[in-house]
Amino acid sequence: MTRPATSFRATAVTAAVVAALGAVLVLTVRRDGYVADPAGLSWMYAACWALFAAAAWSLRGVPARHTTALVLLGGIAVAATGLVAAPRTSTDSYRYAWDGRVQAAGLSPYDHAPADAALAPYRDRWLFPTGPECGEPDLAAVSDGVCTRINRPRAHTIYPPAGELYFLLVHALSPDGVRHKALQVGGAVLAVATTPVLLRILRRRGDPRTAAYWAWCPAVPVEAVNNAHADVLAVLLSVAALGLTVRHRALGGVVLGLATAVKLLPAVLLPGALSGVRRVRDAAAVLLPVAAVLAALYVPYILLSHSSVLGYLGGYADEEGYQDASSGNRYALLRLLFPDSWAVPCVLAGMLAVSLYAIRRGDPGRPWSGALLVTGTAFLLTTPGYSWYALLLVALVALDGRWEWLGVALAGAAAYVTGRAAADAGTVAYVVAAVAVMAGWAARKRSAGPRRPAHRPTGRRPGGHEAPQPGPHAAGRQHEATRVGASRALPRRRRAIFFSTGETR
Repeated sequence: MTRPATSFRATAVTAAVVAALGAVLVLTVRRDGYVADPAGLSWMYAACWALFAAAAWSLRGVPARHTTALVLLGGIAVAATGLVAAPRTSTDSYRYAWDGRVQAAGLSPYDHAPADAALAPYRDRWLFPTGPECGEPDLAAVSDGVCTRINRPRAHTIYPPAGELYFLLVHALSPDGVRHKALQVGGAVLAVATTPVLLRILRRRGDPRTAAYWAWCPAVPVEAVNNAHADVLAVLLSVAALGLTVRHRALGGVVLGLATAVKLLPAVLLPGALSGVRRVRDAAAVLLPVAAVLAALYVPYILLSHSSVLGYLGGYADEEGYQDASSGNRYALLRLLFPDSWAVPCVLAGMLAVSLYAIRRGDPGRPWSGALLVTGTAFLLTTPGYSWYALLLVALVALDGRWEWLGVALAGAAAYVTGRAAADAGTVAYVVAAVAVMAGWAARKRSAGPRRPAHRPTGRRPGGHEAPQPGPHAAGRQHEATRVGASRALPRRRRAIFFSTGETR
């Protein structure tokens, strides 16, 4: 039993490290170094991740009764650091704000690009500056003397319908003049709300301490709050979906469909959600609600829009090199081993294999374990260059507890930020992350030891006659006999302790 003084010391030390993490995160978020000094910003990121690792390690010594409050309060403090500055390393939230503005005017966000002159009456001054302000970095020209903070202003939106509804809701709830703060506050609320959902699941099927892998991770305040990426809504829905799938497959499928309709990435969770499924009807209980929700959300936008609701999706895939491996930095690990032309087939084969493994060998009581394996493998095979994609991976690590996969999330940040200072930083980081994952797998397998073949009673006696089957109370009688036999082996003065607690001391 942990002594009170030791418990207090461990709790105080962990709280102090989380406070230090928050202080460094404030300095990091306020540092405008993505364009001017990516190397310096990378060192700040490294300091944040080091403090995060120290805080998570220190939490191991905190007594269970303090864990929930410490994780929640620390998560609130960490998330709040993302509110101290305007978006620093991404302009995606400006597109969100514009899509919400367009929908509030009764127009489909899929029909017009932001630069379209037909939408000029709806342009807000803060999204479409004029004059000298157009000299700032990350501003794109729209017309003579007019520019915009929205990236790719001549491309139609790429976001699925549930994401668009979220943008409309934030716009409708926002007071005039809040600008980027509305989406940042929305991201903070969603990020903090994810933590109690994780804790609720982990109280039944895991260790609540691992919720800190999400609550205190530096990627959360940077990407979910400061850059206000809609991925955080998809993460919240994905975590809830996997938790529900354990007992309510259909309801879990509904929520997973909502998550996929926010960002398409949660579709990769389907093999995990089908872990251990053997019957077609059990698979249909998940897949049909997912399909129904997607159809119900897409159909109204299809009917209201004159352009494709897929928007810039195809152009984005081409731009990022997902269709032609030789044109970008995708598939970096595969390209170290195979010719560029092999990359896409290798990804398809690898994802098929790991998905089938998750479905056939996965634990239906822990669908997030298979989901982490499939999602993490997808990241290692495709090596995405945007760090906010890894928010989903971070949440899965929090559910499953295999912390070595956090290296993949860190590799995404290295590819996105450090890659601006050192071209091969992302590839090196993904190589290190892959080695860490394999080392973690080997260490866990070694610690588990060799499996002994389970003895399965045949139900027959040596002479060939059927053995009597145990009655409904046989297990209870056997457990009681075990307790009595064990108690006789104990010193007499300790029997009372054994029977009062059900375990030896």
